[in-house]
Amino acid sequence: MVLSTEDVRNIAKLAKLQINQDELERYKQDLSRILGFVEQMNQADVENIEPMAHPQDMMQSLRADEIAETNQREKFQKIAPATQDGLYLVPKVIE
Repeated sequence: MVLSTEDVRNIAKLAKLQINQDELERYKQDLSRILGFVEQMNQADVENIEPMAHPQDMMQSLRADEIAETNQREKFQKIAPATQDGLYLVPKVIE
């Protein structure tokens, strides 16, 4: 799938991205290549293939679920501008 320059402008507008004229052609080519790859992937015959949770058939090594950090709330709240009852107080930003 080949995108037009106008397609890229619309995508940038929807994503609220500013793309200058020099970058427009590069983005057009990159996005077209990505969409082409997706089209290629969609044509793969996966009818008899079981979905996988991971791309590799191996055990995931996990660390022990142990507490490694100590509670430093009091230390951090001493340097905070405002706290109350163990919570940080922040200024209201939305009226």
